[in-house]
Amino acid sequence: MTYCCGVLVRDGLVLIADTRTNAGLDNISTFRKLHIFEEPGHHVLGLATAGNLSVSQSVVSLLREGVEDHEAGERHQLRDCRTMFQAAQLVGTAIRQVHKVNGAFMEQSSISFEVSFLLGGQIAGDSLRLYMIYSAGNFIECTQDTPFLQIGEHKYGKPVLDRAVNYDMEIAEALKASLISMDSTMRSNLGVGLPIDVMVVTPDTLHSELVYRIEPGEPYFHDLRERWSAALRAAHASIPRPPYLKDMRARHLTEV
Repeated sequence: MTYCCGVLVRDGLVLIADTRTNAGLDNISTFRKLHIFEEPGHHVLGLATAGNLSVSQSVVSLLREGVEDHEAGERHQLRDCRTMFQAAQLVGTAIRQVHKVNGAFMEQSSISFEVSFLLGGQIAGDSLRLYMIYSAGNFIECTQDTPFLQIGEHKYGKPVLDRAVNYDMEIAEALKASLISMDSTMRSNLGVGLPIDVMVVTPDTLHSELVYRIEPGEPYFHDLRERWSAALRAAHASIPRPPYLKDMRARHLTEV
């Protein structure tokens, strides 16, 4: 299982991904799921992956080596794209090419082709943007109204982002909310786990502001987990008790 999220605010972009993969309770491994394509001054792109690992690795390899354009007799890489929209289209094309080669064989073996990607970053001349790309190669773009996208085991981390994230928040706060979202997911799903890869990009710099791996025992993340748990317990304790139970007891006594 996997959890990745991208948060796009006015101050920049946060991409975060766990590294745990499992093919059963006794077959757990660590694989990087946040891949970086960067040429300072020209483009800085992050690609987070979820789903079938063999498919996502094939797509990433194809993007690095070049996606074949049979009509033009050329290979295209992400660095050749002039806009983020074109980059999202190229990822979609790579997914479809991998499916064309492997899809039928995987289906015969009852292996799911399910895969999804988050593509975020900036290309010179374009704005900082974030896309979610599906296994069919189609995609959607992140908007200011809902400035985050998620793939993988997203349901446990979504409530945090729904309540905490808005487009005008500072990038440091967006990163903090992303880490809390990841921690909430890890608490509820053992298929998501450390290490965690983080990428931060700020507008018009055309290079990664931060590329960082959070390892088990990393002090800040440990402190964040403890503080968030304590804050939830304190918030729960501070809310008045529901009046319904008292009413139910009074009603029960009356009926008796």
